[in-house]
Formats: sequence, structure tokens, C-alpha cells
Amino acid sequence: MLSFRTSPTRLCDGLSRREVLRVGGLSLGGLTLAKLLGQTQPAAAAEQFKSSDGKAKSCILLFLFGGPPQHSTWDPKPDAPAEVRGEIKPIASKVPGIQVGELMPKLAEHTDKLCVLRAVSTGDNAHSSSGYYMMTGRPHAPMNAENANPGPPNDWPNMGAILNRLTTTHGELPTAVRLPMHIFNTDGSTWPGQDAGFLGRTCDPWLFRCQPAAADFKIPEFTLPVDVPLERLSARASLLKDLNARLESAEHGGKLDYFSTLSQKAFSVLSSPRSRAAFKLDDEPQAVRDRYGMTQFGQTTLLARRLVEAGVRLVQANWYRAADEPSDAPVWDSHVNETERLKSVLVPPWDQAYSALLEDLHQRGLLDETLVVCMAEFGRTPKFNPRGGRDHWGPVFSITLAGGGIKRGMVYGASDKLAAYPKDGLVKPEDLVATIFHCLGYRPETEYRDPLGRPFAISRGNVIEPILA
Repeated sequence: MLSFRTSPTRLCDGLSRREVLRVGGLSLGGLTLAKLLGQTQPAAAAEQFKSSDGKAKSCILLFLFGGPPQHSTWDPKPDAPAEVRGEIKPIASKVPGIQVGELMPKLAEHTDKLCVLRAVSTGDNAHSSSGYYMMTGRPHAPMNAENANPGPPNDWPNMGAILNRLTTTHGELPTAVRLPMHIFNTDGSTWPGQDAGFLGRTCDPWLFRCQPAAADFKIPEFTLPVDVPLERLSARASLLKDLNARLESAEHGGKLDYFSTLSQKAFSVLSSPRSRAAFKLDDEPQAVRDRYGMTQFGQTTLLARRLVEAGVRLVQANWYRAADEPSDAPVWDSHVNETERLKSVLVPPWDQAYSALLEDLHQRGLLDETLVVCMAEFGRTPKFNPRGGRDHWGPVFSITLAGGGIKRGMVYGASDKLAAYPKDGLVKPEDLVATIFHCLGYRPETEYRDPLGRPFAISRGNVIEPILA
């Protein structure tokens, strides 16, 4: 609700400056200005754009928050000692010679669509700092910094923010989106590397906080209340346009220059049937929803597919951290009783959702133009600890890529006999970032500029040429 009830200090046009600038009180059919001002706007393309021959129009990035064990997923070591290989046995996959963990029968049938990287390394054993490295391609300073938070010198923009900076959007939906929750430390504070950093908040990937598997699922920021028809929304848009013009005339420092673009984009999302439809999971046949799994990760993955179909270029779908997660082994952070958690909580919903996404994109003819990346901040220690779990391990771990210009049915790189250190085909986060942007059409040397006009290259890494189709 918009109200002008307080403050004797008036602007020259009669509006109360204090009340006008108290943006938390302005609600646009469920969309508050406070939320709008923290989101992104279309950004100008880089001045020194360098095009690659990338084939991907969009990217879905599945982030397995906590770090899955490489030994029980993509890099089984059946000949290793029992304290390394664990109880989970390898199984053959659709591609001869590629084995995966036995808890992944559905993904095993889709290895012909995947490229497995088995020698990824951050060299960092802390969730937040290693995660920052994986999401930005820049090592955290210092490394091994647990419970790190955003801020200089660790304020490099993540991939979605850079894409926002490079891209001028023409549709209603944003260029980059995060679902269904940001990633946070055990103390509740936010990891670095999830926003636009020094590029400023106008380049932040949009964050939609939601629970897609909930029976009453909706995106609160982009859902019209039942008492606000589109006609009333249009009237509010006209009111906001007039208010914005008055504010800008009163604000000589240019601080609100981007306000109009943000508000108009938000109204476009609210008023566009196509944009709003992208979030309506109940439009999907129930058989499709069931194929992804009626879990938070399953429905988040399905929502990611719907968003790229609607024109979003990068969707980061985070493994959801629920309030009831065990404090000693939350999400994929399997410090305790790892084998049981993998069997009952972690791998089955991931196996179901990820395989469904690959199958669904393939059947829709979208896999060739959609890059799918499944990664985490690190892997797990070679040996089990005394509590039956594995601890943080950044020296080597596995990730996968599919579609969007990536060779299929292959393994690149190898770890040693204990899956402890890289043996060959080392991949650093900066190489991964360079490869993702290459697939999206940007060479790693492409420059974007910060608000001061200073140029920065997308990545200091090298494109992983052997995995390109």
C-alpha cells in the first residue's frame, strides 16, 4: 500500500520526501520497491565483445550445496581400500567403460549425454571460500576461510552477474536467476560469490525465494494478490511512473536513475501472461512433475527448465537447505553417517531430478542449445572419519557438463587411485568459467566494465578444448 501520512518536510511538488523514500512502504501488488531496488536491470553489452562459436543459448547450473563425495558418485574406486571405497559399489553405465555409484541408476542411463570431469580442484577446504572460487572463477583471499561473507577483496561478480553485464535483455524476464534460496553458512550468513560484487546491485542475478514442491507454491514477489486485477496493476504502474518522475527531478545526484527501468521490468513480469506462466508449475502434466520428483530439488530443477524455455539465459538451481537439516551433516555436507544419508536423503532425489532434466531437454530438442552444469563447492575426503562420514576436500572432485556444445559420453581427467588428488586433466574453477562462457558465446578474454569504466576479462582461465563438440 502507498501512503503519505508522515513528515512535515515537503518536496517542492507537495510530496513528502521522507515518506516517498521510505520504499519499504510501497507495495505493487505484492512487489515491494525495497525488493525491486536490490535487483538487476538490463545492462549494456561489453565494449570489447569477443564472440566464440558457442552453441548454448542458455545454461542451467545445478549446485549441490555441501559437496557430494566423488567416490560414491562420478569417480568410484572399486580397487581402493575399504576405508576409501566405502559400501556403495560402482555400476556400469550406458557408456562402456564409465562407471558410476550404484545409487545413480537413472543417471547411469544418461551418461551418453554427459561429460564427466574427474580432476576439478579448488585446493580450498572451506565451504564458503571454495564456493566463491567455483562461482566466480577467482580464488578467495585468504583460502580456507570458513563462514566467509561478501565484501572486498572478495567481491568479484559471479557468472550470472557478468552475463547481466554483457547482455541487453529484450524480454520481460531477467537474464540470470537464482532458485530457490541463496546459499548460506551454518551461522546463517551469506556466502560470497552469489551476487554482482563490485559491479553493483543492478547486475545481481534475481533471487526467487520459494519452495517449488509446496502445495501452495508461488513466487511472492511476482504474484498478484487476488484483489489486484491487471487493470489495477496498470493504474499502479501509471502512479509509479509519475512518482518516479517526481523523485528523479528531486534527486539531483542520479541515485535513482535506474529506478524506472527496474519498476517497469517488474510490472512487465507481473502483467505478461508468458512471464507469469513460466512460474506456474501446476501447468505441467503431473506425470512430468512426478518424473522430476515432488521434492524441493526436483521441482526447482523443473522450474529451471521452464525459465530457460521462457528466455532466461542462466538459472542457478541450488540444493535447498531446509530448516530441519541436521546440524552435523546438513545438505551434502556428510560429516556423519554418510552412507545412510546418501541412500535415504541425497542421491535418490538428485538422481531422479538430474536424469529427468537431461531426458526432458533431449526430448524437447533443447539439449543442444542448453548447457547443463552440475557442480558443488568441493568433494569429500578420501577416507571416512570415525563418525562414518567424509570431511571437506578441495584438492580433487568431480562435476559434469551436458549439452550446449559439450561432447557427450566421455570422461575428462582422472584422479589418483584414492580419488585424493588430480592425476591428469586438471581443471581449475577459472577454466570452468571460461568454458561456460565460451559455450554461451563469449571468449574468456571478453571484457566487461565496472561502474568506473575499468575493464576486466571474463576469466583468466583456459577453455577446456578437449571437451568441446
